[in-house]
Amino acid sequence: MLHFFSAPQKQSPVRKLGLLGLLFSVLMVFSGCQTPKTIAITEHSISPTRGCLAPGDVVRLSFSGASEFNQIQKVRSDGRISLPMVGEIVADGKRPGDLQRELTTIYKPQLRNSEVVVAVESSSIPVYVSGCVNKPGKVVIDRPTTVLEAIMEAGGFQAGYANPKKVILLRNANGKHQPCTLDLSAALKGRAMEATYVNAYDVIFVPESIF
Repeated sequence: MLHFFSAPQKQSPVRKLGLLGLLFSVLMVFSGCQTPKTIAITEHSISPTRGCLAPGDVVRLSFSGASEFNQIQKVRSDGRISLPMVGEIVADGKRPGDLQRELTTIYKPQLRNSEVVVAVESSSIPVYVSGCVNKPGKVVIDRPTTVLEAIMEAGGFQAGYANPKKVILLRNANGKHQPCTLDLSAALKGRAMEATYVNAYDVIFVPESIF
C-alpha cells in the first residue's frame, strides 16, 4: 500500500522571514479598515462638491446683464457646452468658480455687465463595480448612492458565487488606493446597518465565495 504522508520539512529561517513579511504586509494593508465606519461619508459630501466639472454634469448659467441668456445645460461627452455669442466652451476639468470667471472675461466685449454665475444643478459620477456581479463595469450615478445600491445597479450579486461579507471598496485618497472591507450580508438579510456612500471613481470588488 502506498502512503502519501511524509515527515514535515523544517523551513529555513530565510523562508520563515519571507512568509512573516508577507503576512505583515497584508495585515498592514487591511488594518484599521474592517468596518464601514472607517470611510463612511454623508450624502452631502458626494459628487456635487467633488470639485471639477465632468461630462454628464448639469449646470445653471445665470447672466446678470442679460437674463435672456440664462439657461441650464448638460456638459456633453466631449466636455463642452454651447453658449450664445461665444460658441463652444470647454467645461470638463474646470471648477465652477473657474468657469464662471472665464465666462465673465469672455463676455466682456459683448455685455456691459458680463458677470456670469455658474451653479451645479446635478452631477453624474462614475463608479466601477467588478467581481461576482451580473453586470460588471462602470456605473454612472447622479444622486447619493450607497455601495449596496451601486452593486445593484451592476446587476446585483451573482447568486451562489458572490461573497457579500467581504466586499472591497477601493478609494483614491491623496494619490493612494485606500482599501476597506465591507460586510453587506446584514442588509441583504433585512437587518439595519450603517450605509456607506460611494465617491467619484470608487472601485467596488465583490469576491467569490470560497464555499
